[in-house]
Amino acid sequence: MTDVIKPRDGKEVEEAVRWALGNDKPLELAGQGTKRAIGRPSQTDLTLDLSGLTGVTLYEPAELVLSARAGTPLSEIEVLLDKNNQELAFEPMDYGPMLGGEVNRGTLGGAIAANLSGPRRIKSGAARDHFLGVTAVTGRAETIKSGGRVVKNVTGYDLCKLLAGSWGTLGAMTDITVKVLPKAETEATVLVAGLDDARACTAMAAAMGSSCDVSGAAHLPDHVASWFDGLPRSEASTVLRLEGFAPSVAHRRETLAGLMKSFGPVALLDEKNSRVLWRSVRNVKPFATDTARARPLWRISVAPSRGHEIAAAITPAAQMFYDWGGGLIWVTMPLTNEPDATAIRGAVSAVGGHATLIRAPAAVRAAVDVFAPEEPASRALAKRVKESFDPKGMLNPGRMWAGV
Repeated sequence: MTDVIKPRDGKEVEEAVRWALGNDKPLELAGQGTKRAIGRPSQTDLTLDLSGLTGVTLYEPAELVLSARAGTPLSEIEVLLDKNNQELAFEPMDYGPMLGGEVNRGTLGGAIAANLSGPRRIKSGAARDHFLGVTAVTGRAETIKSGGRVVKNVTGYDLCKLLAGSWGTLGAMTDITVKVLPKAETEATVLVAGLDDARACTAMAAAMGSSCDVSGAAHLPDHVASWFDGLPRSEASTVLRLEGFAPSVAHRRETLAGLMKSFGPVALLDEKNSRVLWRSVRNVKPFATDTARARPLWRISVAPSRGHEIAAAITPAAQMFYDWGGGLIWVTMPLTNEPDATAIRGAVSAVGGHATLIRAPAAVRAAVDVFAPEEPASRALAKRVKESFDPKGMLNPGRMWAGV
C-alpha cells in the first residue's frame, strides 16, 4: 500500500521533500489524481498529495490575473471567474471520465503540469501561454519563485514555460498565477456535412485562413459523429466555432457559411447546441464512455494539413476524430491488450509529429514509450534539466521516460 504525505502549505511541501531526500524515498506527486493513469506507472511507494493546497489567494478582475494554490479545483476557479464574466481561455479539458474517474475533479496544478488545452488552443494557446508565475519546491528541497502577478513581466529565465507540461518531474508547484480573459458574449457553430477526412482538413484550413476569427475547428467522421452532443444529424460533420459579441458573431457566421458552401451542405448551430457540442469535443466524449474506455487511446499532434494521412496509415478498425483544424487527432485502437504502438509511431513518423499514449493498462504503459521517444539531443537536454532541478530523481521518477 502506498503511503501518503498531505501537506497543508508550501512550507510543509518543502519539509516533506527534504525528508524524502534524506531518506532516499522517491515521491509520486498528485493532486486529485485525475491524470494519474497517464504516463509510465509510478515507481514509488510514497505519494505527495497536494490536494490540500487549496484556495484562491488573489483575484483582480480588472487586471485579468488570478493566483491560487496548486490543489485548487478548476471547477471552483471557473465558478469564480464566471461571476465576473471571465474564463480560463485555454479551455482545459477534463481527463477524469476518460480514465474512469469523476467529472470536474481536476486542479489548477494538474492543468499546468499537463499543459492542458481545449479546442480554443488554435486561437488562444495552451496553459503555458497563460501561466504568469509560480512558487514550487524542487527535488533539492528548495523553494523557487518565477514570474509574477502581472501580464507583462520579465524576471530572468522563464521557469513557468519549463514547468508547464513537465508532469511533476521538475518540481512540486504550490502557488500558481495565471492570466484570465473576458468570456465571449455568445457563440455559434457553422457545420459542413458529409466531408471525408481529407476534404474536411481542406475546409478547416480555408476557415482558419479566412477573416472570420474561428476559435474551434474539428472534424467528426461518420463512425463517431453520433456520440457527440449537440449535432442535428449523425453524419460526418466538420464544425467551426465563432465566439465574441453577438453582432460580430452573426456577421462572421453568415460570411463563413457562404465560404463553406463550396465544400458541402451547411447548417448552423445556435449558442446552446454549440456550447454542448464543443464541451463534447473538448472532453473527448466518444472515447470516455464505459464501452470505449477499455480501448487504448492515443493523442496525436501533427501539421493540420497532414492530419488526414494518419487515418490511411493505421488499421481500419481504429476510431478517431480531429480537433485543432486537423492538427490534433484522438484515436482509439481495437480492443486488445496491445496499443499497437508500432503502427501509431510509424504513421506519425511518416507525416511528422508526435503521439502520446493516453490510456492503456499499467503493464502496457511500462513496456512501451508513452510519450514520444526523444531524439538524442533532446534526451540529453531533458536529462540535464532534470538533474538541475532534481539530481537524485526524487519527483515522479520515470513518469515521462525511463531514467528521467
